[in-house]
Amino acid sequence: MGAMHRRLQLFILVVFMSAPLYLSAQLTPPTAKKLHTEKHINGGTLTDDYAWLRERDSPEVKKHLEAENAYAEQELASVKPLAEKLYNETLSHIKQTDDTVPYKKRGYFYYSRTVTGQQYPIYCRRKGSPTAPEEVLLDVNALATGEKFMSVAAMQVSDDNHLLAYTTDNVGFRQYKLHVKDLRTGALLPDTAERVDDVVWAADNKTLFYVTEDEQTKRADLLHRHTLGADVKADPIVYNEKDERFSLGVDRTRDGRYILLAAGSHITSEARFLDADQPAGSFRILEARRDNVQYDVDEGNGLFYLRINDTSKSFRVVTVPVATPTKEHWKELIAENPDTINLGLLCGVLRDL
Repeated sequence: MGAMHRRLQLFILVVFMSAPLYLSAQLTPPTAKKLHTEKHINGGTLTDDYAWLRERDSPEVKKHLEAENAYAEQELASVKPLAEKLYNETLSHIKQTDDTVPYKKRGYFYYSRTVTGQQYPIYCRRKGSPTAPEEVLLDVNALATGEKFMSVAAMQVSDDNHLLAYTTDNVGFRQYKLHVKDLRTGALLPDTAERVDDVVWAADNKTLFYVTEDEQTKRADLLHRHTLGADVKADPIVYNEKDERFSLGVDRTRDGRYILLAAGSHITSEARFLDADQPAGSFRILEARRDNVQYDVDEGNGLFYLRINDTSKSFRVVTVPVATPTKEHWKELIAENPDTINLGLLCGVLRDL
């Protein structure tokens, strides 16, 4: 809800900034200096005179941003009352107190809710029944206390329902930190990691797989394995995606039996799998990457279901036994259809079989 409010405010301010009737011609906007910078890549040279503005911790960058903010405040001062009026009027048509539809997982019903006057969601669950007493997993409003910004991305509960792994960003750079919370006591464990994109539990309730991003490119390229209580700095790197076109993601299959490691570019994908009961094991490739071939995968009743576009631009659905997951054992379940580009919804139904 808070993010929606901020977008609404930004939209209103942009509308007024585009209206010269309200702008003062006497104020001079701050001008960023030009600092010639060259980057040599792919046999060419890229020139960026404003590359210095990427240095987030630079006092000079901070000073320039503060000057821009001050300029915007002055320019919009005369229209702030009207902007506030429009904001409040629009907000009056929005339901601020709301609950998401609960979903059931391992004996609990999970949902989130928002409260009038609070910016962020509250993540909750109820044991056994949608009407059972509420248990708050994470109140993002509480996390935001004393912070200018707060965002929660990944949230994963361990198989025994006792531990919550989640990631937070308190700056707004989409640079997340991993935390682990004991849901029985509310205590935070010392297990943390920086620049985490994805996280998933193994079935032993003590092993976490997490993906981190490259500091310069923000590309998710490394998969780590962490055992609770161990030194995070010593976490082994399970997989390193060296192709700069690809980013990594990690997840569990719908039934929780397997951990999936996905590598994807804009036009190509590849998946590896590991038995969730064997976190120290090795990931196996399901279908090796081929240029211009994309696929999604899930598992059910000993079969992998692949939604893949290997035979045409449209997708088809094939199955393959987990025990023998090579291509020669593929069996087509749904043929490609030029009139049906996306079989994602249907594949989702199949995953529940």
